[in-house]
Amino acid sequence: MDLFQIETFLAVAREGSFSRAAKKLFRTQPAISQAVRKLEQELGEPLFDRSSREGMLTDAGLVLQEYAEKLLNMRVEAITALQELRQMHRGHLVLSANEFTTLYLLPVLDRFRRLYPMVRVTVQRSLSSRIPNELLNHNTELGLVGFPPTDPELRSVVVYRDELTFVVPPNHPLARAKEVTIRHLGAENFIAHNVSSRYREKVLETFRRKRVPLNMDIELPSVEAIKKFVASGNGVALLPGICVATEVEQGVLVKVTVPELRFERKIRVIYRRGSALSHAAQAFLTVAEDYSHEHQGAYTYVAEH
Repeated sequence: MDLFQIETFLAVAREGSFSRAAKKLFRTQPAISQAVRKLEQELGEPLFDRSSREGMLTDAGLVLQEYAEKLLNMRVEAITALQELRQMHRGHLVLSANEFTTLYLLPVLDRFRRLYPMVRVTVQRSLSSRIPNELLNHNTELGLVGFPPTDPELRSVVVYRDELTFVVPPNHPLARAKEVTIRHLGAENFIAHNVSSRYREKVLETFRRKRVPLNMDIELPSVEAIKKFVASGNGVALLPGICVATEVEQGVLVKVTVPELRFERKIRVIYRRGSALSHAAQAFLTVAEDYSHEHQGAYTYVAEH
């Protein structure tokens, strides 16, 4: 049973005549009769009373008519829904990001929502280390991470260039210095993030290599908590620049350059190589690329592989 047979059956039922249905569908009458006969054979039931000139429906025909109309209405709804997706009047964009990379998303999502207000957006908070597997398991469509993916099934685009920033409270003795060396930090109390990362390992290795003590007596679960604790005068911190830009601008925290600890951090959008991206995901990447061209600076759009 295919849609042409269903359309033909309904045309005959509505027109009350095989010949009128043929004209309506721009087909020959034998083609219409054959399509209905084939449908009847598949169903094992006569659909029209052939003794009636008006093409009266049998009981089986009456039952099928109700479902046939629903099927064709659903086809129209499906075509309309697909058109709405293409025109971005509906859809659902699912991204995964951690606390740090979500900050990159905010201005880009603001632009995206202004352009496509009908598309629903869900940002799932996740550990960066888990996001590649979430993509491969189809639990999300786009992911934001701070490292290049190693799985060949994933593609990545660098969308933001950041670096670790050493910050202190305004009343800290180092706040008056624009630049210090790592050897000035041996007596400082660092407020650390308790989520392990590649950059944390780089910092630990640098302190070991320079033979400078690194005091991390306090670890907190979020960047927001670390910033507030440092601003209260409880220590110093190394945080992504994007995370402290507002506090530095407002004078809540003071940025001090430490040449040995200037590690670049790149934010990447990653997605499955072999999967066709949804219209919403494609639109998001376009918005991210356009945003980088307009703002430049830290914002960029460079495909890696």
